[in-house]
Amino acid sequence: MRDAAGVSQAISELKALLGARVETGAAVRAAHANTLTWIETQPPDAVVWPVTTDEVAAVVGIAARYRVPVIPFGAGTSLEGHVNAPFGGLSVDLSRMARILSVSASDMDCTVEAGVKRQMLNAHLRDAGLFFAVDPGAADATLGGMAATRASGTNAMRYGTMRDNVISLKAVMANGTVVTTGARARKSAAGFDLTRLLIGSEGTLGIITELTLKLAPIPERVLVAACPLGSVTGACAATMAANASGLALARVELLDALQVRAVNVHSRLALPEAPYLFVEIAGGVAATEEQLAQFREIALANGALSFDWAADEVARRALWRARHDAFWSVRTMWPGKTVLVSDVAVPVSALAQCVDETVADIAACGLVAPIVGHVGDGNFHVIPVFDAGDSGEVTRVRGMLDRLVGRALALQGTCTGEHGVGQGKADYLVQELGQPALDAMRAIKGALDPLGIFNPGKILSSTKV
Repeated sequence: MRDAAGVSQAISELKALLGARVETGAAVRAAHANTLTWIETQPPDAVVWPVTTDEVAAVVGIAARYRVPVIPFGAGTSLEGHVNAPFGGLSVDLSRMARILSVSASDMDCTVEAGVKRQMLNAHLRDAGLFFAVDPGAADATLGGMAATRASGTNAMRYGTMRDNVISLKAVMANGTVVTTGARARKSAAGFDLTRLLIGSEGTLGIITELTLKLAPIPERVLVAACPLGSVTGACAATMAANASGLALARVELLDALQVRAVNVHSRLALPEAPYLFVEIAGGVAATEEQLAQFREIALANGALSFDWAADEVARRALWRARHDAFWSVRTMWPGKTVLVSDVAVPVSALAQCVDETVADIAACGLVAPIVGHVGDGNFHVIPVFDAGDSGEVTRVRGMLDRLVGRALALQGTCTGEHGVGQGKADYLVQELGQPALDAMRAIKGALDPLGIFNPGKILSSTKV
C-alpha cells in the first residue's frame, strides 16, 4: 500500500540532497512513465537525476527508509511498460550519468556509465576503428537500459545480444550497497554470475550504473542487399537456407508487404510492395563479394523478384532506412490509431510456420498488423494498428496476441525475443517457464529486494509495496 506521508518525506529528503535535480511536475512525471504501448500511463511521484553511483545509492537508501518504489529510467524507449510506476514512487533518471570512463583499444573493451547512448559511444570509438555492435534500433537507447532489458536487435545474428557483450557491471542493490560483478577479464569461474543475473532483470534486482563492454573492430567492408520476394514463406526459406549454408551474415531483416507500403509513404520511397529481405554482409573485400554472390543465388532460388545491393555508406543507409523507419512509418500511415509492438522468437527452422500462421490469424481477425523482424535469429515483431476505443477491436487484438505467444511457445520459442517482460508480458511467464522457475525467480527477488521496492509490478506480479 502506498504511504503518502512516507513518499512526501522521502521527496523532501531527496530535495535536500539533490536540489533542483528532483522534479514533481505533472508533465515531467508523465514523460517518465509508459509512452509507447497501450498500457495505461502510471507516472511516479517524483523524478530524480543522480550524477554518480554514490548518489544513486543515497537515493535508494532514502527510498528504502520509507519503502518508496524505485523505477530506473534510461531513455524511455521500452515497449512493455517497464518504466511505469503502478505503485507510485521515484523514477531514477540515469541520463546525466553519461561519461565514457575508459576505452582499451588493445583489449577491445570500454567502461561507460549507464546513461551513455549507443550512438554516442560509437561516435567516440570511430577513430579507434572499433564499435559497440548491439543495435536495438532505438537511436536514443542507453546502454544501461539495454542491459537491464537484455536488448539485442539487428546485429544479434553475428555479434550476439547484451547478454553476450557485457563483461561486468556496477550496480546499486536494494540495501544501498554498490556491487561490482566482475573485472575486465573475458572469462572467469569466480562464483555466481551476477552480471548475467542483472542483465535482463529490468531494474527489479538492482540499478545498473556502469558497464564494461566488449567492442568489435569496424569491418573492412560492409555490403547491404535488399530484395523483394513473392511471399513471406519465401523470405523465411531464404533466411534458413542462408543460415544452413554457413554464410557469415551480420543482419537479416524482414518487412512484410504492408510494412513496406507504410515505409514507402513515411520515407517517400518507391519499393515494390512485397515481402522484403534486407541483409548485411561484413568482412574482407573478397569474402564479402563471394558471400553476396552466394546470397543472391539463395534469394533468387526462393522467389526473389529483384536483387539490389550497395557498398558505400550513403547508399547503405538509404537501403536500411526502410527497416529503421518501420515503427514510425506505421504511426504515420494510420494517424490517430493506437500502435502496439509485440515480439516473439522461435527456432529459425520454425520461423516460416510461425509467421505464416500469424499472417493467417491476423487476416481471419480482420486486423491491420504489419510484420517486421530480425528473422536471422527467429525473432519477429507484429505491429497491430487499432482503435483503442472500440472494445470489440481491442478484444480481437488481445486474442491475436495471446495466440501469437501460444503459437511461439508450441514451437519451442519464447513470448519475447528482445522486448522483455515488464507489465505487458508478465502473464505469459508461467506458461513459458513453469511455476517452479517462477518460484525460483521470486526467491531471488525476495533475497535481493526484501522490501520489494525495486520496480514493483514488473516481471513478477507483486503487491508488497
